[in-house]
Amino acid sequence: MEPVDVPLDDERWTRRWARWSGELRRLRLDGVVSALLDAGAPLAPLGAHLLWVAQPTLGLFVPRDDVAALARLLEQPGGLEQVRRHLLTEGDTVGFGPDDDDE
Repeated sequence: MEPVDVPLDDERWTRRWARWSGELRRLRLDGVVSALLDAGAPLAPLGAHLLWVAQPTLGLFVPRDDVAALARLLEQPGGLEQVRRHLLTEGDTVGFGPDDDDE
């Protein structure tokens, strides 16, 4: 089965990015994550390939199309920078809690 395209800027992802960003700030891990993203920038394509390989297993925990969307994002030039922007510069305007994927 081919993965379905999931736009990473739809409402569900907006809530997810905001929740993850807020959680990083709450745990005071935003600086650590920033450093890891800087150090891992050359490895983003490798991370994308690892996501593709791990997709069947990760699919037990998260929707497979979400894993595929993240892998596609990391494969793109500037994709890691988008992850950085979403995680480290967006405000945590949405509260913590479930993704509300069961709409």
